[in-house]
Amino acid sequence: MNLGPSIARRSLLIAAAALLAACAQLGPAASDPLPSWNEGPARQALVEFVRKTTDAASPQFVAPAERVATFDQDGTLWVEQPMYAQVVFALDRVKEVVKAQPALAGEEPFKTVLGGDRAAIARLKTEDILKLVAASQSGLTVEGFHQAVKAWAATAKHPKFQRPYTELVYAPMLEAMKYLRANGYRTYIVTGGGQEFVRAFAEAVYGVPPEQVVGTMWKMGYAIKAGLPTLTNEPAFFFNNDREGKPVGINMIIGRRPQAAFGNSDGDRQMIEWATGAPGARLGMIVLHDDAQREHAYGPAAGLPDSRIGTFTQALYDEAKKQGWTVISMKNDWKRVFAFD
Repeated sequence: MNLGPSIARRSLLIAAAALLAACAQLGPAASDPLPSWNEGPARQALVEFVRKTTDAASPQFVAPAERVATFDQDGTLWVEQPMYAQVVFALDRVKEVVKAQPALAGEEPFKTVLGGDRAAIARLKTEDILKLVAASQSGLTVEGFHQAVKAWAATAKHPKFQRPYTELVYAPMLEAMKYLRANGYRTYIVTGGGQEFVRAFAEAVYGVPPEQVVGTMWKMGYAIKAGLPTLTNEPAFFFNNDREGKPVGINMIIGRRPQAAFGNSDGDRQMIEWATGAPGARLGMIVLHDDAQREHAYGPAAGLPDSRIGTFTQALYDEAKKQGWTVISMKNDWKRVFAFD
């Protein structure tokens, strides 16, 4: 029986309305959680890891309480070249530190920094840098130091990009953190940088609360000052959260072995070993800085220029391939590096 064009049209409209209603109940279509990643093995490894560990039907399912992912910061979450941001902060604070303690003006490395000779400053040894970093926070309360870091971050600009350091966060890594959190993972920053330095901005920049930041620590002193209980930074070194220190710091602060770990240098090797060296679905990812045009290019892995900042050796590259860790090519795996690209 032919019902005629008007009835057919009415039936089509009713069906379309029903479909729209059903879609409305389901909510908006799910958008791509990783829009800054190119299709390829790196993105696939991340997505497949999340699928395997969060699907209740998967033999590699991980209970929500055990879902922990750790991220190095410098060179993994934001720019580390040509100098670590915290070192820049410490250098910028030298004048203020010396103003408070004039006797330091004649001592090294403060004398060299005040002299302004960039070549001489670049030759400072690790122990000199540690002395500057310690002085940049010594004597400040925890709250006072956080305020100093936030004030610096609001005005300091990267020499190449001429943007605040807090804007030089890698968009793909932010997406990876959010993607993991949306699937029940707790994301921790595990850095060789100062713990309190990173805690000052971690929540605003990465969505990571201060209690989920594990970093290098200086001693603190507790006292009652002006009737108030106070924690004050001391110049004495307490714990180096780098290399073999990272698994130790993870165990001290987090108390669980991560299911996934993300790094970019030899300083992250032990953290990734610790995260992936247990049964079950595990994920180790290492960022290779091979994009001189959009960011920087350095290694010396894969024939890239050598660097004393964020060194990624060929030995680590070879180990990653051997262990099944994923090397992320900044050039090939990321559609964009920064949110402003």
